[in-house]
Amino acid sequence: MISAIQWVRKGAAAQSPRKYDLNDEEYARISKLAADQLEEAKEDLKQAEAMAVDTNEQEKKEQDDLAVYNLDNYEAEVEATSKKVGIFSNIKDLAYYDNDTHDPYVTLKDNLDEEEEKQELQVMPSDNMLLAAKTEDEITQLEVHVYEEGQENLYVHHDIMLPSFPLCLEWLDFHTAEGKVNPETSGNYVAIGTFEPDIEIWDLDVVDVMFPETILGHTDKTKKRSKKVNDKYHVDAIMDLSWNKNHRNFLLSSSADGTVKLWDLTTSQCVQSYQHHKDKVQSVAWHPTEATVFISGSYDRTACVLDARAPNEVKRFKLQSDVESIRWDPHSPSHFYVALENGFVQYFNIQDTSKPVYTLQAHDDAVSALDVNPLIPNCIATGSTDKSIKIWNTANNKPSMVTKRNFELGRIFSTQFCPDSPFQLAIAGSNGKVHVWDMASNAGVRQAFHHQLGGYAPIEEKAPITIPDDEEDDDDMEDDEPLNENDMEEDSE
Repeated sequence: MISAIQWVRKGAAAQSPRKYDLNDEEYARISKLAADQLEEAKEDLKQAEAMAVDTNEQEKKEQDDLAVYNLDNYEAEVEATSKKVGIFSNIKDLAYYDNDTHDPYVTLKDNLDEEEEKQELQVMPSDNMLLAAKTEDEITQLEVHVYEEGQENLYVHHDIMLPSFPLCLEWLDFHTAEGKVNPETSGNYVAIGTFEPDIEIWDLDVVDVMFPETILGHTDKTKKRSKKVNDKYHVDAIMDLSWNKNHRNFLLSSSADGTVKLWDLTTSQCVQSYQHHKDKVQSVAWHPTEATVFISGSYDRTACVLDARAPNEVKRFKLQSDVESIRWDPHSPSHFYVALENGFVQYFNIQDTSKPVYTLQAHDDAVSALDVNPLIPNCIATGSTDKSIKIWNTANNKPSMVTKRNFELGRIFSTQFCPDSPFQLAIAGSNGKVHVWDMASNAGVRQAFHHQLGGYAPIEEKAPITIPDDEEDDDDMEDDEPLNENDMEEDSE
Protein backbone atom coordinates (compact mmCIF):
# COMPACT_ATOMS: atom_id res chain seq x y z
CA MET A 1 0.00 0.00 0.00
CA ILE A 2 0.99 3.63 -0.47
CA SER A 3 0.05 5.75 2.54
CA ALA A 4 1.31 9.16 1.36
CA ILE A 5 2.57 10.93 -1.76
CA GLN A 6 4.31 14.28 -2.30
CA TRP A 7 5.22 16.22 -5.45
CA VAL A 8 8.57 17.99 -5.77
CA ARG A 9 8.49 21.04 -8.04
CA LYS A 10 10.51 21.23 -11.23
CA GLY A 11 14.09 22.39 -10.81
CA ALA A 12 14.29 21.58 -7.10
CA ALA A 13 16.22 18.34 -7.53
CA ALA A 14 19.93 18.28 -8.36
CA GLN A 15 20.45 17.44 -12.03
CA SER A 16 23.18 14.97 -11.11
CA PRO A 17 22.41 13.31 -7.76
CA ARG A 18 25.49 12.13 -5.92
CA LYS A 19 26.21 8.63 -4.68
CA TYR A 20 26.34 8.05 -0.96
CA ASP A 21 29.93 8.39 0.28
CA LEU A 22 30.77 6.69 3.56
CA ASN A 23 33.79 8.85 4.37
CA ASP A 24 35.28 9.47 7.83
CA GLU A 25 32.99 12.43 8.51
CA GLU A 26 29.86 10.50 7.49
CA TYR A 27 31.00 7.45 9.43
CA ALA A 28 31.36 9.55 12.58
CA ARG A 29 27.88 11.04 12.04
CA ILE A 30 26.06 7.74 11.53
CA SER A 31 28.03 6.15 14.38
CA LYS A 32 26.60 8.80 16.68
CA LEU A 33 23.09 8.19 15.33
CA ALA A 34 23.50 4.45 15.71
CA ALA A 35 24.84 4.85 19.25
CA ASP A 36 21.81 6.96 20.18
CA GLN A 37 19.45 4.34 18.74
CA LEU A 38 21.38 1.61 20.54
CA GLU A 39 20.91 3.35 23.88
CA GLU A 40 17.18 3.49 23.30
CA ALA A 41 17.16 -0.18 22.33
CA LYS A 42 19.01 -1.04 25.54
CA GLU A 43 16.41 0.84 27.58
CA ASP A 44 13.63 -1.05 25.82
CA LEU A 45 15.45 -4.32 26.46
CA LYS A 46 15.78 -3.56 30.18
CA GLN A 47 12.07 -2.90 30.42
CA ALA A 48 11.27 -6.11 28.57
CA GLU A 49 13.60 -8.09 30.82
CA ALA A 50 12.01 -6.62 33.93
CA MET A 51 8.57 -7.60 32.71
CA ALA A 52 9.78 -11.12 31.93
CA VAL A 53 11.25 -11.81 35.39
CA ASP A 54 8.16 -13.57 36.70
CA THR A 55 7.90 -15.67 33.55
CA ASN A 56 11.56 -16.69 33.76
CA GLU A 57 11.23 -17.72 37.41
CA GLN A 58 8.29 -19.96 36.54
CA GLU A 59 10.22 -21.57 33.66
CA LYS A 60 13.24 -22.11 35.94
CA LYS A 61 11.09 -23.90 38.50
CA GLU A 62 9.75 -26.21 35.79
CA GLN A 63 13.29 -26.94 34.56
CA ASP A 64 14.47 -27.79 38.11
CA ASP A 65 11.67 -30.35 38.37
CA LEU A 66 12.97 -32.07 35.20
CA ALA A 67 16.68 -31.84 36.07
CA VAL A 68 16.65 -35.35 37.56
CA TYR A 69 16.18 -36.80 34.08
CA ASN A 70 19.35 -35.12 32.67
CA LEU A 71 17.53 -34.34 29.41
CA ASP A 72 20.15 -31.81 28.32
CA ASN A 73 22.67 -34.59 27.60
CA TYR A 74 20.19 -37.18 26.39
CA GLU A 75 21.36 -37.07 22.76
CA ALA A 76 24.69 -35.31 23.07
CA GLU A 77 26.76 -35.28 19.88
CA VAL A 78 30.48 -35.96 19.71
CA GLU A 79 32.32 -32.65 19.55
CA ALA A 80 34.49 -31.98 16.53
CA THR A 81 37.97 -31.61 17.98
CA SER A 82 40.28 -31.47 14.98
CA LYS A 83 38.06 -30.65 12.02
CA LYS A 84 37.36 -27.04 11.12
CA VAL A 85 33.65 -26.41 10.67
CA GLY A 86 31.46 -23.46 9.69
CA ILE A 87 31.00 -21.32 6.60
CA PHE A 88 34.17 -19.31 7.35
CA SER A 89 36.30 -22.27 8.45
CA ASN A 90 38.79 -21.91 5.58
CA ILE A 91 38.82 -18.14 5.40
CA LYS A 92 42.64 -18.07 5.72
CA ASP A 93 42.87 -19.96 2.44
CA LEU A 94 40.95 -17.28 0.49
CA ALA A 95 42.87 -14.90 -1.78
CA TYR A 96 41.93 -11.24 -1.97
CA TYR A 97 43.30 -8.09 -3.58
CA ASP A 98 43.69 -4.62 -2.13
CA ASN A 99 42.85 -3.05 -5.49
CA ASP A 100 40.44 -4.25 -8.18
CA THR A 101 43.03 -3.43 -10.86
CA HIS A 102 45.19 -6.27 -9.48
CA ASP A 103 42.32 -8.77 -9.52
CA PRO A 104 42.36 -10.75 -12.79
CA TYR A 105 38.66 -11.53 -12.43
CA VAL A 106 37.59 -7.86 -12.41
CA THR A 107 37.46 -6.84 -16.05
CA LEU A 108 34.93 -3.96 -16.10
CA LYS A 109 36.22 -0.42 -16.24
CA ASP A 110 34.93 1.66 -13.33
CA ASN A 111 35.03 4.95 -15.17
CA LEU A 112 32.77 3.68 -17.95
CA ASP A 113 30.29 2.26 -15.46
CA GLU A 114 30.26 5.47 -13.45
CA GLU A 115 29.63 7.61 -16.53
CA GLU A 116 26.71 5.42 -17.64
CA GLU A 117 25.25 5.41 -14.14
CA LYS A 118 25.59 9.19 -13.92
CA GLN A 119 23.59 9.59 -17.12
CA GLU A 120 20.92 7.20 -15.90
CA LEU A 121 20.52 9.11 -12.63
CA GLN A 122 20.19 12.54 -14.23
CA VAL A 123 17.08 14.54 -13.33
CA MET A 124 16.34 17.25 -15.86
CA PRO A 125 15.09 20.71 -14.80
CA SER A 126 11.86 19.98 -16.70
CA ASP A 127 11.17 16.87 -14.57
CA ASN A 128 9.11 16.61 -11.40
CA MET A 129 9.88 14.22 -8.59
CA LEU A 130 6.98 12.33 -7.05
CA LEU A 131 7.55 10.71 -3.65
CA ALA A 132 5.57 7.69 -2.49
CA ALA A 133 5.66 6.11 0.99
CA LYS A 134 5.17 2.43 0.22
CA THR A 135 4.74 -0.62 2.46
CA GLU A 136 4.73 -4.12 1.01
CA ASP A 137 5.25 -7.44 2.79
CA GLU A 138 6.22 -5.58 5.98
CA ILE A 139 8.99 -3.74 4.11
CA THR A 140 8.66 0.04 4.18
CA GLN A 141 10.43 2.38 1.81
CA LEU A 142 10.24 5.79 0.19
CA GLU A 143 10.10 5.48 -3.59
CA VAL A 144 11.49 8.53 -5.39
CA HIS A 145 9.84 8.70 -8.81
CA VAL A 146 10.74 10.97 -11.69
CA TYR A 147 7.84 12.21 -13.81
CA GLU A 148 8.65 13.33 -17.35
CA GLU A 149 5.52 15.15 -18.41
CA GLY A 150 6.62 15.72 -22.01
CA GLN A 151 7.32 12.02 -22.52
CA GLU A 152 4.37 10.94 -20.35
CA ASN A 153 6.77 8.73 -18.42
CA LEU A 154 7.00 7.78 -14.73
CA TYR A 155 9.78 5.67 -13.23
CA VAL A 156 11.43 4.94 -9.88
CA HIS A 157 14.70 6.87 -9.68
CA HIS A 158 15.85 5.43 -6.34
CA ASP A 159 14.40 4.38 -3.00
CA ILE A 160 15.11 4.83 0.70
CA MET A 161 14.49 2.16 3.32
CA LEU A 162 12.43 3.40 6.26
CA PRO A 163 12.42 2.08 9.84
CA SER A 164 8.68 2.27 10.45
CA PHE A 165 5.31 2.58 8.70
CA PRO A 166 5.10 6.08 7.15
CA LEU A 167 2.05 8.26 7.74
CA CYS A 168 2.98 11.58 6.12
CA LEU A 169 5.50 13.31 3.86
CA GLU A 170 6.50 16.95 3.55
CA TRP A 171 9.00 18.39 1.08
CA LEU A 172 11.34 21.20 2.15
CA ASP A 173 14.42 22.93 0.76
CA PHE A 174 16.08 24.04 4.01
CA HIS A 175 19.47 22.52 4.85
CA THR A 176 19.22 20.87 8.26
CA ALA A 177 22.35 18.76 8.75
CA GLU A 178 25.12 19.95 11.06
CA GLY A 179 27.58 22.02 9.05
CA LYS A 180 25.13 22.54 6.16
CA VAL A 181 22.68 25.04 7.69
CA ASN A 182 22.62 28.05 5.38
CA PRO A 183 19.45 30.11 4.83
CA GLU A 184 20.93 31.56 1.65
CA THR A 185 21.01 28.24 -0.19
CA SER A 186 18.44 25.54 -0.78
CA GLY A 187 18.41 21.76 -1.07
CA ASN A 188 16.01 18.92 -1.78
CA TYR A 189 14.75 17.15 1.33
CA VAL A 190 11.74 15.26 2.63
CA ALA A 191 10.50 15.10 6.21
CA ILE A 192 8.82 11.80 7.07
CA GLY A 193 6.42 11.08 9.92
CA THR A 194 5.86 7.48 10.97
CA PHE A 195 4.36 5.47 13.81
CA GLU A 196 7.57 6.29 15.69
CA PRO A 197 7.55 9.58 17.64
CA ASP A 198 10.58 11.02 15.83
CA ILE A 199 10.68 12.88 12.49
CA GLU A 200 13.35 11.94 9.96
CA ILE A 201 14.62 14.35 7.29
CA TRP A 202 16.26 12.71 4.26
CA ASP A 203 18.34 14.19 1.43
CA LEU A 204 16.65 13.35 -1.88
CA ASP A 205 19.75 14.28 -3.91
CA VAL A 206 21.78 11.37 -2.48
CA VAL A 207 21.37 7.87 -3.90
CA ASP A 208 21.78 4.77 -1.69
CA VAL A 209 21.70 6.93 1.43
CA MET A 210 21.74 4.93 4.67
CA PHE A 211 20.84 7.43 7.40
CA PRO A 212 18.72 10.61 7.53
CA GLU A 213 20.28 14.05 7.54
CA THR A 214 18.49 15.01 10.74
CA ILE A 215 16.20 13.46 13.33
CA LEU A 216 13.75 15.70 15.17
CA GLY A 217 12.72 14.27 18.51
CA HIS A 218 14.29 12.93 21.68
CA THR A 219 17.98 13.77 21.24
CA ASP A 220 19.25 14.08 24.84
CA LYS A 221 20.31 10.47 25.38
CA THR A 222 21.57 11.24 28.88
CA LYS A 223 17.90 11.29 29.88
CA LYS A 224 15.39 8.52 29.43
CA ARG A 225 12.68 9.14 26.85
CA SER A 226 9.52 10.13 28.66
CA LYS A 227 6.23 8.51 27.72
CA LYS A 228 4.31 11.50 29.04
CA VAL A 229 3.36 14.44 26.84
CA ASN A 230 6.01 17.16 27.11
CA ASP A 231 7.24 20.34 25.43
CA LYS A 232 10.44 18.90 23.92
CA TYR A 233 9.41 16.01 21.67
CA HIS A 234 6.49 13.84 20.59
CA VAL A 235 5.70 10.61 22.41
CA ASP A 236 3.39 9.03 19.84
CA ALA A 237 2.97 8.66 16.07
CA ILE A 238 3.52 11.66 13.76
CA MET A 239 0.24 12.21 11.88
CA ASP A 240 1.05 15.22 9.69
CA LEU A 241 3.78 17.73 8.81
CA SER A 242 3.76 21.24 7.35
CA TRP A 243 6.80 23.23 6.25
CA ASN A 244 6.68 27.04 6.40
CA LYS A 245 7.56 28.41 2.95
CA ASN A 246 7.80 31.96 4.30
CA HIS A 247 10.01 31.20 7.31
CA ARG A 248 11.92 28.28 5.81
CA ASN A 249 13.51 27.10 9.04
CA PHE A 250 10.15 26.26 10.67
CA LEU A 251 8.36 22.91 10.50
CA LEU A 252 5.06 22.00 12.18
CA SER A 253 4.18 18.47 13.26
CA SER A 254 0.93 17.04 14.60
CA SER A 255 0.81 13.84 16.59
CA ALA A 256 -1.36 11.13 18.08
CA ASP A 257 -0.14 12.40 21.48
CA GLY A 258 -2.58 15.33 21.05
CA THR A 259 0.01 18.05 20.50
CA VAL A 260 1.27 20.23 17.66
CA LYS A 261 4.96 21.09 17.79
CA LEU A 262 6.99 23.84 16.11
CA TRP A 263 10.55 22.85 15.14
CA ASP A 264 13.45 25.18 14.34
CA LEU A 265 15.43 23.42 11.62
CA THR A 266 18.55 25.50 12.29
CA THR A 267 18.90 23.80 15.69
CA SER A 268 16.69 20.70 15.15
CA GLN A 269 14.92 21.57 18.41
CA CYS A 270 11.28 22.02 19.37
CA VAL A 271 10.73 25.70 20.18
CA GLN A 272 7.00 25.60 20.96
CA SER A 273 4.42 22.96 21.85
CA TYR A 274 0.67 23.51 21.44
CA GLN A 275 -1.95 21.54 23.39
CA HIS A 276 -5.21 23.10 22.21
CA HIS A 277 -6.77 19.75 21.19
CA LYS A 278 -8.15 16.97 23.40
CA ASP A 279 -7.43 14.03 21.08
CA LYS A 280 -5.14 12.93 18.25
CA VAL A 281 -4.20 15.77 15.89
CA GLN A 282 -4.69 14.36 12.41
CA SER A 283 -3.75 17.31 10.21
CA VAL A 284 -1.87 20.62 10.35
CA ALA A 285 -1.11 23.31 7.75
CA TRP A 286 0.58 26.71 7.66
CA HIS A 287 -1.44 29.58 6.19
CA PRO A 288 -0.40 30.28 2.56
CA THR A 289 0.21 34.02 3.10
CA GLU A 290 0.14 34.78 6.86
CA ALA A 291 3.54 33.42 7.85
CA THR A 292 2.76 32.79 11.54
CA VAL A 293 -0.82 31.47 11.28
CA PHE A 294 -1.65 27.78 11.07
CA ILE A 295 -4.64 25.45 11.28
CA SER A 296 -5.00 22.02 12.86
CA GLY A 297 -7.71 19.36 12.83
CA SER A 298 -8.28 16.65 15.42
CA TYR A 299 -10.22 13.55 16.38
CA ASP A 300 -11.88 15.75 18.99
CA ARG A 301 -14.01 16.97 16.06
CA THR A 302 -12.66 20.48 15.99
CA ALA A 303 -10.50 22.56 13.68
CA CYS A 304 -8.42 25.31 15.28
CA VAL A 305 -6.83 28.42 13.78
CA LEU A 306 -4.15 30.21 15.79
CA ASP A 307 -1.07 32.39 15.55
CA ALA A 308 2.11 30.51 16.43
CA ARG A 309 3.17 33.46 18.59
CA ALA A 310 -0.02 33.38 20.68
CA PRO A 311 -0.74 29.75 21.60
CA ASN A 312 -3.55 30.64 24.01
CA GLU A 313 -5.61 32.58 21.46
CA VAL A 314 -7.42 29.81 19.63
CA LYS A 315 -10.29 30.16 17.15
CA ARG A 316 -12.21 26.88 17.29
CA PHE A 317 -14.57 25.39 14.68
CA LYS A 318 -16.89 22.51 15.59
CA LEU A 319 -17.12 19.70 13.03
CA GLN A 320 -19.52 16.85 12.25
CA SER A 321 -16.97 14.05 12.51
CA ASP A 322 -13.30 13.15 12.99
CA VAL A 323 -10.87 15.04 10.76
CA GLU A 324 -9.11 13.23 7.92
CA SER A 325 -7.29 16.23 6.43
CA ILE A 326 -7.33 20.03 6.25
CA ARG A 327 -6.39 22.34 3.36
CA TRP A 328 -6.31 26.12 3.05
CA ASP A 329 -7.87 27.63 -0.07
CA PRO A 330 -4.90 29.37 -1.76
CA HIS A 331 -7.27 31.40 -3.98
CA SER A 332 -9.23 32.69 -0.96
CA PRO A 333 -6.81 32.56 2.02
CA SER A 334 -9.51 33.42 4.57
CA HIS A 335 -11.18 30.05 3.86
CA PHE A 336 -10.25 26.41 4.43
CA TYR A 337 -11.53 22.91 3.62
CA VAL A 338 -11.93 20.04 6.08
CA ALA A 339 -12.32 16.42 4.94
CA LEU A 340 -14.21 14.26 7.43
CA GLU A 341 -14.47 10.60 8.32
CA ASN A 342 -18.23 10.56 7.66
CA GLY A 343 -17.76 11.32 3.94
CA PHE A 344 -18.42 15.08 4.11
CA VAL A 345 -16.24 18.06 3.18
CA GLN A 346 -16.88 21.36 4.96
CA TYR A 347 -15.75 24.81 3.80
CA PHE A 348 -15.22 27.50 6.44
CA ASN A 349 -14.55 31.21 6.62
CA ILE A 350 -12.09 31.89 9.45
CA GLN A 351 -14.11 34.97 10.42
CA ASP A 352 -17.20 32.88 11.23
CA THR A 353 -16.85 30.03 13.70
CA SER A 354 -20.60 29.45 14.01
CA LYS A 355 -21.21 27.49 10.81
CA PRO A 356 -19.50 26.43 7.56
CA VAL A 357 -20.02 28.30 4.31
CA TYR A 358 -21.24 25.00 2.88
CA THR A 359 -21.18 21.28 3.58
CA LEU A 360 -20.63 18.81 0.75
CA GLN A 361 -21.49 15.12 0.90
CA ALA A 362 -18.53 14.03 -1.19
CA HIS A 363 -18.50 10.26 -0.57
CA ASP A 364 -20.43 7.53 1.20
CA ASP A 365 -17.29 6.48 3.09
CA ALA A 366 -14.49 8.50 4.73
CA VAL A 367 -12.89 11.27 2.66
CA SER A 368 -9.39 9.89 3.13
CA ALA A 369 -7.74 12.22 0.59
CA LEU A 370 -8.27 15.90 -0.25
CA ASP A 371 -6.36 18.49 -2.24
CA VAL A 372 -7.01 21.97 -3.61
CA ASN A 373 -5.68 22.86 -7.05
CA PRO A 374 -3.00 25.53 -6.47
CA LEU A 375 -3.25 26.87 -10.03
CA ILE A 376 -6.98 26.66 -10.88
CA PRO A 377 -9.54 28.38 -8.63
CA ASN A 378 -12.60 26.41 -7.50
CA CYS A 379 -11.09 23.03 -8.38
CA ILE A 380 -10.66 20.39 -5.67
CA ALA A 381 -10.10 16.63 -5.65
CA THR A 382 -11.39 14.14 -3.09
CA GLY A 383 -10.55 10.46 -2.63
CA SER A 384 -12.20 7.93 -0.40
CA THR A 385 -12.05 4.49 1.10
CA ASP A 386 -14.92 3.75 -1.31
CA LYS A 387 -12.07 3.55 -3.90
CA SER A 388 -13.24 6.48 -6.02
CA ILE A 389 -11.61 9.80 -6.89
CA LYS A 390 -13.79 12.83 -7.64
CA ILE A 391 -13.14 16.27 -9.11
CA TRP A 392 -15.35 19.14 -7.93
CA ASN A 393 -16.14 22.64 -9.20
CA THR A 394 -16.80 24.87 -6.16
CA ALA A 395 -17.53 28.13 -8.02
CA ASN A 396 -19.90 30.54 -6.23
CA ASN A 397 -19.77 28.28 -3.13
CA LYS A 398 -22.08 25.83 -4.91
CA PRO A 399 -19.99 22.68 -5.34
CA SER A 400 -20.85 20.31 -8.16
CA MET A 401 -19.19 17.06 -9.16
CA VAL A 402 -17.26 17.34 -12.42
CA THR A 403 -16.20 13.72 -12.79
CA LYS A 404 -15.80 10.50 -10.82
CA ARG A 405 -13.30 7.72 -11.44
CA ASN A 406 -12.25 4.38 -10.03
CA PHE A 407 -8.75 3.56 -11.26
CA GLU A 408 -8.69 0.28 -9.31
CA LEU A 409 -6.11 1.63 -6.88
CA GLY A 410 -8.00 0.19 -3.92
CA ARG A 411 -8.88 2.51 -1.08
CA ILE A 412 -7.58 6.00 -1.91
CA PHE A 413 -5.19 7.26 0.76
CA SER A 414 -3.56 10.23 -0.95
CA THR A 415 -4.07 12.58 -3.89
CA GLN A 416 -2.20 15.74 -4.84
CA PHE A 417 -2.18 18.22 -7.73
CA CYS A 418 1.15 18.86 -9.42
CA PRO A 419 2.53 22.28 -8.38
CA ASP A 420 3.72 23.03 -11.93
CA SER A 421 0.99 21.56 -14.16
CA PRO A 422 -2.62 22.38 -13.23
CA PHE A 423 -4.24 19.28 -14.69
CA GLN A 424 -1.79 16.61 -13.52
CA LEU A 425 -3.17 14.76 -10.47
CA ALA A 426 -1.26 12.07 -8.57
CA ILE A 427 -3.33 9.38 -6.85
CA ALA A 428 -2.32 6.40 -4.68
CA GLY A 429 -4.02 3.84 -2.50
CA SER A 430 -4.09 0.45 -0.87
CA ASN A 431 -2.93 -1.62 -3.84
CA GLY A 432 0.52 0.01 -3.81
CA LYS A 433 0.43 1.81 -7.18
CA VAL A 434 0.81 5.47 -8.12
CA HIS A 435 -1.18 6.99 -10.99
CA VAL A 436 -0.63 10.37 -12.61
CA TRP A 437 -3.88 11.36 -14.30
CA ASP A 438 -4.01 14.03 -17.01
CA MET A 439 -7.39 15.51 -16.15
CA ALA A 440 -7.28 17.86 -19.15
CA SER A 441 -8.23 14.93 -21.40
CA ASN A 442 -11.42 14.27 -19.42
CA ALA A 443 -14.59 15.62 -21.03
CA GLY A 444 -16.17 16.76 -17.77
CA VAL A 445 -13.02 18.60 -16.67
CA ARG A 446 -12.62 20.25 -20.06
CA GLN A 447 -16.19 21.50 -19.94
CA ALA A 448 -16.06 22.76 -16.34
CA PHE A 449 -12.65 24.47 -16.60
CA HIS A 450 -12.51 25.33 -20.31
CA HIS A 451 -11.44 28.92 -19.54
CA GLN A 452 -8.18 27.62 -18.05
CA LEU A 453 -7.74 25.24 -20.99
CA GLY A 454 -8.24 27.95 -23.59
CA GLY A 455 -11.27 26.29 -25.15
CA TYR A 456 -13.32 23.14 -25.16
CA ALA A 457 -12.59 20.66 -27.93
CA PRO A 458 -13.51 16.99 -27.48
CA ILE A 459 -10.52 14.66 -27.35
CA GLU A 460 -10.00 11.06 -26.34
CA GLU A 461 -9.34 10.65 -22.63
CA LYS A 462 -5.86 9.44 -21.75
CA ALA A 463 -5.23 6.52 -19.45
CA PRO A 464 -3.37 7.41 -16.24
CA ILE A 465 0.41 7.17 -16.32
CA THR A 466 1.82 4.53 -14.01
CA ILE A 467 4.66 2.04 -13.67
CA PRO A 468 3.81 -1.23 -15.43
CA ASP A 469 3.95 -4.43 -13.41
CA ASP A 470 6.67 -6.93 -14.21
CA GLU A 471 4.18 -9.61 -13.37
CA GLU A 472 0.59 -9.75 -12.18
CA ASP A 473 0.40 -8.96 -8.48
CA ASP A 474 -1.84 -11.04 -6.26
CA ASP A 475 -4.06 -8.77 -4.20
CA ASP A 476 -5.33 -10.50 -1.09
CA MET A 477 -7.21 -7.51 0.24
CA GLU A 478 -10.88 -8.36 0.39
CA ASP A 479 -12.08 -4.82 -0.22
CA ASP A 480 -9.95 -4.05 -3.26
CA GLU A 481 -12.46 -5.16 -5.86
CA PRO A 482 -13.42 -2.51 -8.45
CA LEU A 483 -16.65 -0.61 -8.14
CA ASN A 484 -19.61 -1.81 -10.14
CA GLU A 485 -19.92 -0.75 -13.73
CA ASN A 486 -22.30 2.11 -13.00
CA ASP A 487 -19.79 3.72 -10.65
CA MET A 488 -16.79 3.50 -12.95
CA GLU A 489 -17.45 6.78 -14.75
CA GLU A 490 -19.69 9.73 -14.05
CA ASP A 491 -19.10 13.07 -15.80
CA SER A 492 -21.07 16.26 -15.48
CA GLU A 493 -23.15 17.12 -18.45
